[in-house]
Formats: sequence, C-alpha cells, structure tokens
Amino acid sequence: MITAVSAEALALDRAGRRLFEDLSFHLRPGEAIALTGPNGAGKTSLLRAIAGLLRPAAGQIRFASAQGPLEADEARASALHWLGSADGLKGSRTAAAELRFWSEWTGGPPVRLSGRGGPERSGREGAGLDPVLDAFGLSSQAHTEVRRLSTGQRRRLALARLLASFRPLWLLDEPLAPLDARWRTRVGEMMHAHLDEGGLIIAAVHDTLPIGARELRLESA
Repeated sequence: MITAVSAEALALDRAGRRLFEDLSFHLRPGEAIALTGPNGAGKTSLLRAIAGLLRPAAGQIRFASAQGPLEADEARASALHWLGSADGLKGSRTAAAELRFWSEWTGGPPVRLSGRGGPERSGREGAGLDPVLDAFGLSSQAHTEVRRLSTGQRRRLALARLLASFRPLWLLDEPLAPLDARWRTRVGEMMHAHLDEGGLIIAAVHDTLPIGARELRLESA
C-alpha cells in the first residue's frame, strides 16, 4: 500500500513546450496537496505523470510503502485512483452496472462507509455497492442508463469510483466541478474521512478544496 509519494527535480514537457521544471514535493499519509496555477501551467499533466500516463522530461516520481520503496508500476496498478476532468463512464450501462464494473476493474471489494459517509479502511471486506450509490445520492438512479443522468449525477457517479474499492492515493482533476454547494460539502466530508484513514490526495483545482491541503502552485517555465 502506498504510504508516501514524492517528486524530485521533476520537469514536464507537452507538445514541445516546457510546462515546469525543478519541481519537488513529498506527500505522507493523511496529507493532501492542492495543485493551483493558471491554465496551461501543467496541473493536469502532473497528475497524469504521477499516474504513469505521461513520461517526465527530467526528475523522478517515487512511491513508498511502510516496508520501503514501491515499484512504480506496482503502485500505479494497485494503489491509486485517477479521476480526470472527463468522467470516463460508459453511457449504455446503468449506474449500478458501471460502478460494479469499476469495482471489479480496480480490485474491490468496495470501501465500507463510516457513519458520516466517508471511507473506512478497516472492515471493508463484504461491503456492498448499494451504500456507495446511496452516499452519492444515486440510489434512485441505480438502474438508469448513464447517458440519461444529469451532468452532476454523472460526476457523482465518477466520484463514487473512489469508494468502489480501497486505494490510498487519490489523483483528482477538478473533482468538485460541476457539483453544487451541497455535494461539494459532502464530497469534502468523504475526503476528510479518507485522510483520517491514512489516505493521500493530490488534486488539481481552481476553487479551494473543502479540506486542509498544502498548496503547490505551478507556473509555466
């Protein structure tokens, strides 16, 4: 399990342009980083690099467990959730079927929910997906095709994948858009609970996250 992620002297290029360089950070259990900066500064690209979807031009990204360093491929395959700005959902599946697919794909079982609706790492064996749908206000849409959901409902279903199985590192690109105030607060509670359980969060944002987070501002090189 990932207990730390770090970058050292990292540089990223896109389309022949240097986005940033000499970037370093270290994230420990229970901590969150909010990536800020202007459009085009490399926030999404940094998330993609951590997820292994973009190769750094220079520097290193490292993962660690309580037992020591983790191979990057192992960490990425089994210990992180990547949630991009596009929801990545299959429109022809029902909401319940889509969540079930992601739970199986990411190696469920789903996280058991605490009393406040956040994830509990302990005792997650045997948890079902119905409480996850309920936590995101999607119980009545469980048998509705994804393409018939509203924009906000689709975003909540995408976020529900974070609880479809336990993975300690959450990589989130604008996770609160296009949620209304109620659901921003609710998702913030889930983030709090994840951090309380020793999880880690790195999120690219324009708006302030509803959790305590260390700001890492990116500026174009």
